[in-house]
Amino acid sequence: MKEPYGKTKLLSKQARGIIDLVRPFTLVPPFIVSMSIIVASMIYNKAHMPENWLFIAGNASLTVAMVNAASNSLNQATDVKADKISKSYRPIPRGIIRVDGAQSLAYILYLFALLRAVTLNVWFGIFIFLIMIFTVTYSLPPRMKQYLFINQVWIAIPRGLLGILAAWSVFGDPLTPTPLVIGSIATVYLIGGMATKDIIDSVADKKTGTHTLINTYGIKKTALICFPFMLFPFIFIYIFINAGILEPYLWPLIFLSFLSCLIFVLMIKKTKSKKLENVHAWSIMYIEYIFFALGFAILTIYGGISKIQTFF
Repeated sequence: MKEPYGKTKLLSKQARGIIDLVRPFTLVPPFIVSMSIIVASMIYNKAHMPENWLFIAGNASLTVAMVNAASNSLNQATDVKADKISKSYRPIPRGIIRVDGAQSLAYILYLFALLRAVTLNVWFGIFIFLIMIFTVTYSLPPRMKQYLFINQVWIAIPRGLLGILAAWSVFGDPLTPTPLVIGSIATVYLIGGMATKDIIDSVADKKTGTHTLINTYGIKKTALICFPFMLFPFIFIYIFINAGILEPYLWPLIFLSFLSCLIFVLMIKKTKSKKLENVHAWSIMYIEYIFFALGFAILTIYGGISKIQTFF
């Protein structure tokens, strides 16, 4: 949030700083996506539904969100120079939180998330560990964030494929076609969509040695480069259905391609949000990802119920 730090009735400046370090808005998508995929996995695989299934699903989803919170805190700790230029309202540039404090918070969250993950099952623990590797090396040496094209892929894999496989593994086998295809669709979409986060940071990234599509090719060329990544994964759902890889009832997910078109238009316009710290295209990108996961879960639940009713 871009609101200034001031005296509040409920929170001190330090408490507000810690909240801003983890960036709550960006934690909502991984939680909802994980929760949706977990429930879809349970229905799709006809898994035995334990009495505490909601607690298990919530615990796993919070763990994924916790890793994202750790990543956000670590990223701010390592991006101080850039943030002083483009996001001076953040807690570290303002002197509310120290760099070592932000790093300590990140490492504590990483450790706590990993300990929670391994208590669920082995596969979930493995995927959470892999997500951590990607997010840590994105910000720390070899700092993949600074390399053109690689930075897009490096952030999309943990938030797309690995995140979905982790969620699916709670009640199902992650190495089956459905989660692999859904995870791949999400990854390709995010490779294009994540470019939206670099629009505001274009000048700061260039001055600090981070090469992004935005500061290398400009906003219009970047939008044209990224548009196919955001559009075709959803159109290809029809192909996957015809090939028998995905269930026929998932065809409505194709309509998400219209949101991708909206993101393309908003990227070119570069309309900034008054409340959130980035452009509207960035917000819509996250919303579309949430709709993708929710739509997949709802359609899978509907499909599972329909099969049961047909059987009886």
